[in-house]
Amino acid sequence: MISSTCSPTLSFTQPKAVMMIRAVRNPKALEKTTSLKMHSSPLKSMKTSILHFFSNFIDPPLNPSVDPTHVFEGNLAPVDEMEPTDCEVIEGELPLCLNGVYIRNGPNPQLQPPRALNLFEGDGMLHSLRLSNGKATYCNRYVKTYKYLVEKEVGFPIFPNMLSGLYGLLDVARLSIFIKRLVTGNLDILKGIGVANTSVAVVSGKLLALCESDLPYIVNVTQNGDIETLGRWEIDKNLHSNMTAHPKVDSETKETFAYSWNFKTPHLTFFRIDEKGVKQNEVPIFSVHRPSIIHDFAITKRFAIFHETQLSFSLSKVLTGRGSPLVYEPDKTTRIGIIPRYANSDSKMKWFEVPRFNASHIVNAWENGEDEIIVVASNILSLENFLDSMKLDVVLEKVKINTQTGNVCRNLLSTRKLDLGSINTSYMGKKTRYAYLGVIEEAPKMSGLVKIDLETGDEVGRRFYRDDCFGGEPLFVRRNVGDDEDDGFVMTFVHNERTDESMFLLMDPKSPDFATIAAVKLPRRVPYGFHSLFFTNSEIPN
Repeated sequence: MISSTCSPTLSFTQPKAVMMIRAVRNPKALEKTTSLKMHSSPLKSMKTSILHFFSNFIDPPLNPSVDPTHVFEGNLAPVDEMEPTDCEVIEGELPLCLNGVYIRNGPNPQLQPPRALNLFEGDGMLHSLRLSNGKATYCNRYVKTYKYLVEKEVGFPIFPNMLSGLYGLLDVARLSIFIKRLVTGNLDILKGIGVANTSVAVVSGKLLALCESDLPYIVNVTQNGDIETLGRWEIDKNLHSNMTAHPKVDSETKETFAYSWNFKTPHLTFFRIDEKGVKQNEVPIFSVHRPSIIHDFAITKRFAIFHETQLSFSLSKVLTGRGSPLVYEPDKTTRIGIIPRYANSDSKMKWFEVPRFNASHIVNAWENGEDEIIVVASNILSLENFLDSMKLDVVLEKVKINTQTGNVCRNLLSTRKLDLGSINTSYMGKKTRYAYLGVIEEAPKMSGLVKIDLETGDEVGRRFYRDDCFGGEPLFVRRNVGDDEDDGFVMTFVHNERTDESMFLLMDPKSPDFATIAAVKLPRRVPYGFHSLFFTNSEIPN
């Protein structure tokens, strides 16, 4: 048994200089700070107004959604790494047939950010549980990205948090310092700028940690359960190289379909990777006229499916210090685009208007005959306050598109706030009966999970965790190839906010209440995170 002591939870406090600047927003605090005596009431009021103006121009107050002292608190507070540690099974038994690794990605800032940092930009940290012959070994490690290594060496954040945005003159000045380092050769963004904190996938025999602002990083889980970062997967040498955090793998052809995005035209570029890991010709999608947020997409047997949302990027907002680059466009009509998987250009892309379709994640898509495409997705009804509150108004929808007539039919499958869904991955791009989704409390933490019959729209399984307990993405893992679609396991990490303890929960997907198969007590608090994966040794040749 390998033991380890848990390092203290990291916490963020504002730097003294920032606290001094913000003191000017409080006249009493200002008077104490500067010992300034103001006897004339009009003069005092005028000076206070002037100071307020300049303080807001230099260092405006942060929205709680990008204030790291607010975002990364509670069970989102960062934790230190832990070496492989054996765990105790506290309920039930781990099936002897379940041998492999459950691994989940998520944000875990290694350093106190100087200013704004939202949930999606913390450094990537992997939490894994190696299951072998009924025993479990836990480990968590940072993904050693180029950004992580550079900032660890210098001891303070260097890379700008572009999604969080720049707020005021101080942030613009910090950006200029970053640019100066680039010009002087002290930084090389060709080596990457991303945090690899969003998802995990197996592509062409490689285990990848991904985020859409960069290329993936290759990682490995050793036989004793440790996690290693092997390096960035250099599948593309272009300056602005990146890849979606949600690549789609065809279980029959072993090909991987993916895309990249850019601030400049073409904003969207579609490509595929063959079974050997060789990137094939890119297909620029010029019919996407603005850099819209496209976090996920889908494939079917013949097509790839994209969607344009009402959320787009504005680089000018960042460069002028006006906050996040995200812009909500309420008057924009959202679209779904369908293109053949092996198209050589975007000339065969067909777009269909689907108003207010802002898919956070696409559960699956498939073809119904020659002319009909079916898409099942979690749809965010309003993106107006997307970053201000993670209590999203999300519904599960089924969209049917006739590619010949252009007719679009939409069906509401559930009014619950459901997201982070999973399916039996052998049904990727094929007609699917069941989906497993988390019930959103406040993303990314889930108060429970449900099983939805996508054919009838019925909720055929549900489980809500105990009071003060919250889980993450419910991951379905099939038992054997060729078994019933819902024959397998559902797994997730669950945290008790009252006791501050975490566990791994293995559940029965055929049970209407997701009965517990096994519960494993984890040796440390596991923060809430994003997407997960289960893989066996046979899926990773090395």
